[in-house]
Amino acid sequence: QVPLVESGGGLVQAGGSLRLSCAASGRTFSSYGMGWFRQAPGKEREFVAAIRWSVGSTYYADSVKGRFTISGDGPRNAVYLQMTLLNPVDAAVYYCAADIQASSILGFPAAYELWGQGTQVTVVS
Repeated sequence: QVPLVESGGGLVQAGGSLRLSCAASGRTFSSYGMGWFRQAPGKEREFVAAIRWSVGSTYYADSVKGRFTISGDGPRNAVYLQMTLLNPVDAAVYYCAADIQASSILGFPAAYELWGQGTQVTVVS
């Protein structure tokens, strides 16, 4: 069973907005933080944003700063990604992930133990 389930992806015009959601599914766990990654065809999975529950800190890739906002509910293991001013380079499959071992570096996929199956974001110009 997939521990995390993403939703909210879809097709949007350049300049538009989308809000992605991610929630725990079935499995009970506690996370120290959660993050969003994305992967476009032929490219490696890249960091988008993360949040650490204990201090409420948020982290963003330079490419999305000022356009994307991560938020969430730690006890519920739910995380959201508000995306604005989308452009075609943002098109990818977006994955949410949970850190359940208190990794010190949230910008890398290896920091996360639980993953969702992804949701497709398509941006047309």
